[in-house]
Amino acid sequence: MAKWLLKSEPADYSIDDLAQDQVTPWGGIRNFQARNFIRDQMVIGDQVLIYHSSCKLTGVVGIAKVSSAPYADPEQFDQSSKYYDSGAEQADPKWYVVDIQFESKAKRLLPLKSMKQAAELADFILFKQTRLSVLPVSEQQWQFITSQLA
Repeated sequence: MAKWLLKSEPADYSIDDLAQDQVTPWGGIRNFQARNFIRDQMVIGDQVLIYHSSCKLTGVVGIAKVSSAPYADPEQFDQSSKYYDSGAEQADPKWYVVDIQFESKAKRLLPLKSMKQAAELADFILFKQTRLSVLPVSEQQWQFITSQLA
């Protein structure tokens, strides 16, 4: 199974929201590279790090897993949604989502600053493509990050 990091702004959807909901569609992705990761590579059972961004304390806050196959993001067709895309067609969707299922909340935040200082994460894509909201995590990176959350 692959491993991923998914970014969320906690003011929009936090780890606490996911803990309450237990399962949620991970939608609103409007970047083609992130979409391709979701559409072409994510499978049921993949493990996910939840990362809070665009807030005072950015970093990894919990763990989830992919609980559905990729499917068309319904918001791309909803004219009342901020994620509506007039160029998307039902027969050929542009944007995809997966459902993710809550697994655990970190006992402590692993801040971005600490992650950047860790030699084990020197080549982490998070530091190179800072605006990407869905990104792969290597097994070694996963092991290091999850060891810091307990």
